[in-house]
Parts: sequence; structure tokens; C-alpha cells
Amino acid sequence: MYEPSGHLLTPVDPDVPERAVRLRELRLGGPDAEFDAFARDLAEAARHLAGTDLPPFAMVNFVTDRQYLGGLYAPQAPGADPADAVELGREVPLDHGYCPHVVVRRKALVLDDVCDYPRFAGNPVVDKLGIRTYVGAPLIDRTGTVLGTICVIDREPRPWGHAGLDLIKARAADLMQVIRRREERQG
Repeated sequence: MYEPSGHLLTPVDPDVPERAVRLRELRLGGPDAEFDAFARDLAEAARHLAGTDLPPFAMVNFVTDRQYLGGLYAPQAPGADPADAVELGREVPLDHGYCPHVVVRRKALVLDDVCDYPRFAGNPVVDKLGIRTYVGAPLIDRTGTVLGTICVIDREPRPWGHAGLDLIKARAADLMQVIRRREERQG
């Protein structure tokens, strides 16, 4: 389905109320040092896969009526002018980025170059942050609830291919094990 350029389509998500309850039960949604470390490790794995010197951005994103980055890694190039740094806050509107699509689809999404997809090219993150590539996977817990996503974004197109898809899906499964262990400890 083609959507005209500039027409932003945030997917309708009927599971928001159930997801919000589940996130509260799991005590997820605030900044989390363990998730920040996970995002940093994910960025490093993606950097290695892409064969680049600078790691991309990586996030652990919980999605309700907004997106909340419980884990965040935002690199700055060595020697770069701090004025050129991308400012990422912990809260992101639903229409910024691609994670809400992953949540509703319940499937990983790989966009080697977001500009190749009319549906995604007009997203505000393209113009505001210069984002050109995205790879993300849903975080599905033991109840079948999609809690959010993990994702990697970058300012350069990247040929993620099957290796990128495999990486993001495996790392999402790893993070769900961490969340499951936390849930068991909470009793």
C-alpha cells in the first residue's frame, strides 16, 4: 500500500491498555542502567556486523501511548562538534520512528535505507535526526504481550540483510530472558 509523501501513518495499536498494565507489573518503563548497557552492547554488535568505525544508535524501547527508551546508546564521533550531536530524550512521540510498526506487526523490521520505502521515508526522524537505516525486533513476553522493541538506527544506509535480521532477533530473545529472570526474582 502506498501512502503519499509526508502522510505519516502511525499504526493503530489496540493492545496499548494491556501492554501498559503488563509494563507496570514488570516495573518497566524508566531509565535502566542494565538496559543502557544492553543497548551499548547491541550497538557494538551492529557496528561489527556493519564493519564501521563508529557504532550506530541502539535502544530498548517500551511502547504504550508514547515510546519510552528504557535503554539508550547514542554515540558521538571522536572529535565531532558537540553542536552536531543528535539529542535523544527518553520519551519519543509515537509518530517518530519505526518501533510502533514493529510492535503492531509483532515481527522484526529491517530497513536498509528508509528512503527506499515511501511509507517510512517521511518519518520525522529522517529530517530531524538524519536517520537512514533501521533494524528492530519486538520484545514479546511469556504472556504473548509485545512490550516494545529493541532497535538499531544510523545516519548511513546499511545493508543489514539476513545477518542483521538474525542479530536483532537473537538479541531480542536475549533481552527477554533478562526480563523473565527479573520477573521471577520479583515473585
